[in-house]
Amino acid sequence: MPDVTDLPRPSLLWKRVPPERKLDAAEVFWGDEHAAAEQAEAVVLIAQRIKFRAKSVMALPRDKKARHLLALGSVSELVAARLLVGYHLGHQRPMMGAFLDALGIAHEDGLIADEEPATPTDDHLLAAAHAIGASYPPGDVALYLTTLVWQDPAMWGGLTSAPELALPA
Repeated sequence: MPDVTDLPRPSLLWKRVPPERKLDAAEVFWGDEHAAAEQAEAVVLIAQRIKFRAKSVMALPRDKKARHLLALGSVSELVAARLLVGYHLGHQRPMMGAFLDALGIAHEDGLIADEEPATPTDDHLLAAAHAIGASYPPGDVALYLTTLVWQDPAMWGGLTSAPELALPA
């Protein structure tokens, strides 16, 4: 079984996200009340790039901040991870719910209901990956599964051998 370190890091995953999905993710990112640290980091980077004060960047409308964030090209691992998670929470809940349903994990609109769910077996993880792979676009499935593994390798590490994890080139 491949190791999690063999998978593309969040910043590399972010670079592979199609532009329209990046914009969706960036808009969710700026509205995420739990992303203050990552937003602050992004504000500083944007301010440096466009030669504005950080306070002026913070005052920009969400859609302008989203576009400026995309113009950065590369972001840190923390910002990329938050963007990926936000994208899935904002735009991929049906797939998330289908994956959890296939695993038999109770959830509320794609979010795990139990604070400490039992770790699924590798066989169950692979079967659930196959189930969503048959119903959703391969790029979306690969991005979601890879994001899961990076987010919590102890829980989702059994996915590393799933063929559905292969990201399109």
